[in-house]
Amino acid sequence: MTRNYRTVRALFATLLRAPLQKFPQHREPLNAPRGKGVYVIYDPKGKVVHVGRTPKARGGLGQRLKDHMSGASSFTAHHLKKDGARLRGGYKFRCLVVPDRWLRAYLEAYAIGRLCPAHIGLG
Repeated sequence: MTRNYRTVRALFATLLRAPLQKFPQHREPLNAPRGKGVYVIYDPKGKVVHVGRTPKARGGLGQRLKDHMSGASSFTAHHLKKDGARLRGGYKFRCLVVPDRWLRAYLEAYAIGRLCPAHIGLG
């Protein structure tokens, strides 16, 4: 087992232990860090509906999640019919700051494979 693989598995475990946060109601602040990282979005029933990362978002995780709430993402276009405000209706997220861009990419890929394999044609 390579060192990177062990590191990514450890980061994945940390991501899954991160606090589950509600998307805020209108005019409430979003409780998400400004650092770049990986996030998981859950529907109101607790099913994973999206795993993503912040490859270049200036405002980090907070900005990327706000993009989803405003409908400015392919996830909201496809999953929520361009209505990002639906996230305020019981959807939740958890996230983890991962400063290293390679580890962010590896963690996102690993999390997608573990949490939503249908997105990569395995389910």
